[in-house]
Amino acid sequence: MSHLGQTFRRNSGFQNHANRGMVLESDLNITNEYYLLHDVAVIYKKPTPVTINHVDYPSRKDAVIKEAYFNTPSTTDYNGLYRGKYIDFEAKETKLKCFPLSNIHQHQIEHLKKIIQHGGIAFLIVRFTSTDEIFYLDGHDFFEFLKTNSRKSIPLEYFHEKGYRIKVKFNPRIDYLKIVDQIYFKGEVL
Repeated sequence: MSHLGQTFRRNSGFQNHANRGMVLESDLNITNEYYLLHDVAVIYKKPTPVTINHVDYPSRKDAVIKEAYFNTPSTTDYNGLYRGKYIDFEAKETKLKCFPLSNIHQHQIEHLKKIIQHGGIAFLIVRFTSTDEIFYLDGHDFFEFLKTNSRKSIPLEYFHEKGYRIKVKFNPRIDYLKIVDQIYFKGEVL
C-alpha cells in the first residue's frame, strides 16, 4: 500500500488489524530514508531472524514460503550511527492510554540497558493511537520508571512528563534525531 493510501486509511477511520504497528514503522522507515538521503544519519530497521523450513516453487519468480519460524529473539527494531554515536531503539504502538510493559520483552530491555552501559543512545518511540500522539522516551527515563515503579504499564502521563512529543510532519516524518540533539548534543553545531 502506498504511503498516501496509509494516510487515507489512517484518517478515514478504517482499521486493518493485520497491519497494526505498521503506520509507525512505515513513518520511521521514511524518516530514516530521509536521514540517509540527506547524510544526517545511517539508521536501519533490523530484519527479524527467521529460519525457512518449507518453500513451494511453482516457478522461480513465484516462490512461496509455506513454513518458517523465528530462530532467535530479535533485539530491537532500529539501530545505526548518528554524530559518531551508536543509536538503538524500539518502536511500539498502543491503542491504550498507557504503554503495557508486556509489549516489550525482557531480552529487549536487557539489550537497551547494555547499549546505555556501553555509551550508546537507547530509547523508545511509542505511538498512542487513541490520542494520536508519538513520544520519544529516553532509555534513562525508561529505566528510571522500571526501577521506581511496580506497575505493569507506563501511563500516558509519564510520557507527557518525561518524554518528548514528536509531531508528524512532511520531512523528516518523525524527527526523533531533533530530540537526540536536545538530550545528547546540547549546543553542539553539526
